Amino acid sequence: MIKEKVLVTSALPYANGPIHLGHLSGAYLPADIYVRYKRLNGDDIIFICGSDEHGVPITISADKEKVSPQVIIDRYHEANKKAFERFGMSFDNYSRTSLPIHHETAKEFFLEFYNRGLLSERKSLQFFDEKANMFLPDRYVEGTCPRCGNNEARSDECENCGSLYDPSELKNPKSKISGGTPTLKETTHYYFPLGKYQPALEKYVNEMNEKYGWKDNVLQYCRGWFKDGLKDRAITRDLDWGIKVPVEGAAGKVIYVWFEAVLGYISSAKELSQQRNQPELWKKYWFDPKTKYIAFIGKDNVVFHTIIFPAILMAWNEPGREQYCLPQNVPANEFLNFEGKKFSKSRNWGIDVEDFLNLFPADLLRYTLAANLPENRDTDFYWKEFQLRNNSELADIFGNLINRTFTFVHKHFEGKVPPRNKIEKIDEDMIELANSYPQKIADLLENFKVKDSVLEIMNLARAGNKYFNDSEPWKTIKSDKDKCGTTINICLNTIYTLAELFYPIIPLSVERLFKMLNTGPINWNDSGKENLKVGHKLNDAEILFPKIEDDVIEKQIEKLKGSNMNEVTSEELITIDDFMKVQLKVAEVISADRVEKSEKLLKLKIALENEERQIVAGIAKSYAPEDLVGKKVIIVANLKPAKLMGLESKGMILALETEPGKHEIITVNSKTKAGSRAK
Repeated sequence: MIKEKVLVTSALPYANGPIHLGHLSGAYLPADIYVRYKRLNGDDIIFICGSDEHGVPITISADKEKVSPQVIIDRYHEANKKAFERFGMSFDNYSRTSLPIHHETAKEFFLEFYNRGLLSERKSLQFFDEKANMFLPDRYVEGTCPRCGNNEARSDECENCGSLYDPSELKNPKSKISGGTPTLKETTHYYFPLGKYQPALEKYVNEMNEKYGWKDNVLQYCRGWFKDGLKDRAITRDLDWGIKVPVEGAAGKVIYVWFEAVLGYISSAKELSQQRNQPELWKKYWFDPKTKYIAFIGKDNVVFHTIIFPAILMAWNEPGREQYCLPQNVPANEFLNFEGKKFSKSRNWGIDVEDFLNLFPADLLRYTLAANLPENRDTDFYWKEFQLRNNSELADIFGNLINRTFTFVHKHFEGKVPPRNKIEKIDEDMIELANSYPQKIADLLENFKVKDSVLEIMNLARAGNKYFNDSEPWKTIKSDKDKCGTTINICLNTIYTLAELFYPIIPLSVERLFKMLNTGPINWNDSGKENLKVGHKLNDAEILFPKIEDDVIEKQIEKLKGSNMNEVTSEELITIDDFMKVQLKVAEVISADRVEKSEKLLKLKIALENEERQIVAGIAKSYAPEDLVGKKVIIVANLKPAKLMGLESKGMILALETEPGKHEIITVNSKTKAGSRAK
């Protein structure tokens, strides 16, 4: 196999709070598993990450504590770095965007674009919080989307419908800092011509998808931005904390964090070069056209890694100069929730990585998260599932195969690998199965299907246990020791194969297993074979995965009762008069069609008593269009019209969310008259 040169990055976590389990499932664990596999495969690879340490969230945290921003970033950079290390993240470098090398890199890009005349200086209106006496970044203004009516839209972008608009169009704006109504105030900023690169970006995304198969959620997000048309974006902001704009007349302005943070991948690679005393090392990866660059992120970071960062690199990559490589793939994951609800620090819902690792070994968490990664839809972490994964899979399947085999070999074969003197059909089948697994798992990991790979590896452990049972070595040790030796030899080599395959996922446990096997990892492509030679001496066994008792898990579940996640505040209560304003009516579905380029939306034509109307509903993952025709449903009939994916929607269908992303519509008796009001 031709070895690859690979550059892997994970999204830079913000240094204003601790890392929690949701972060791990998005951008970090999948990347670490992929990187560990590629290292075993013999590929030339570096793994880059670091803390994102600029922007308003840092200053807000500092203001609340009445300390400097430096105190905040120092605290959380060190805490998160430690948490990552305890979790087993194998970064080659975990850097910081507050370092001089990053400031220099960001200024180099800014000045390159400025000196070439690529940036335009223009006046614009930006939201200003009079109470806080500061201009507000987009994420700190919330209001009603002028397109779809979503009341949690940002100042220039709606995550619900994907629309971009001018801040002056946002309805009912509120400052998330003071709670007051901000005003629009004139300021001057430097703008990057993002729209200029739209044709090249569309070509890039399409080509990468055709060659490497991008995830559908990533493609849909990109296409939504392209459909609306990319616009020039300001790359400076009026803030004190950040990288100062390196030109005259820009006092009080910093380079906007969305522009400079992604450059942290480059500055982190430069820092790694310095650490290894190889100043040109970073160029070996960033400037080689053969480099396979994979950017692991959560879905909330898609636009920055598929559009903005590639556009910045395209702008730099003029003919005749060294060319930065662009991401070959951006395998963004969806969100991980906690016990059915979103992580919420303010409501004490969830658990930080550091706190979790004070309770349980890292590998138990790595395995549970890997087996339930939100690769295609949001998933949940449940304490009971965590216990079940450990007890029923790691302990009762993988651990059981290890324990019974080691017990047998130490008791009957002096702790040495016995020979294969008798090979029968049952043995050949097991040998062939184990031999096929390294390639099977490699194919899954190369396509970022970590969850499937975990399932398949555990299936090999299941097969090993079945082989052990069917071979009945407790009988053959008395009647045919050669046959028994063959069974134990194959079981031991299967365990060695499992150790190699599981190494990227549960590395700390597998290192202990390697010690028991008295050996170490080998090249991925050499695994699956008879790698433990006859007579090889094994070390004593140990229990790798102790069972987790019910009372331990119940204690964690009990702690959740102290959160206020389920409490309803007085501000959330409504009066009967408020409720009576909502008109719930029975409607009949006349026709239903899928919405082009959307995996979630269906376009429905519904009939009320005396009218027909169109409703766009996010139930495509739960219903085929033909399943809905003729059903009587309940709709909110007096909702203001909204646009979703460019389609007008006049109403909303009532449905139950049975699990994240899955819905069950509320239907009524077919004899109920359309237009009847529900109260």
